[in-house]
Amino acid sequence: MFAATSPFSPEIWLRDVFDSKAVTHGQVIRRKTRDIERYVGMQRFLDEVRQRGFQAVQNREQVIVFCNSAPIRRLV
Repeated sequence: MFAATSPFSPEIWLRDVFDSKAVTHGQVIRRKTRDIERYVGMQRFLDEVRQRGFQAVQNREQVIVFCNSAPIRRLV
């Protein structure tokens, strides 16, 4: 769940994240898990990722979003 003391509303934070140049060019973005939980909540963030047809992975405290629908292949 997001923190009620956040300086941003969840809508503003999501808009700012998904309006970035990397997103519009089909690249990748990454955000700290802590920030996602603080500003919007993980479930809502993942719902937004899924709704856009993107994919996300997590490694430790980082969430990486592939801002396109291409398959992901782990190399090593």
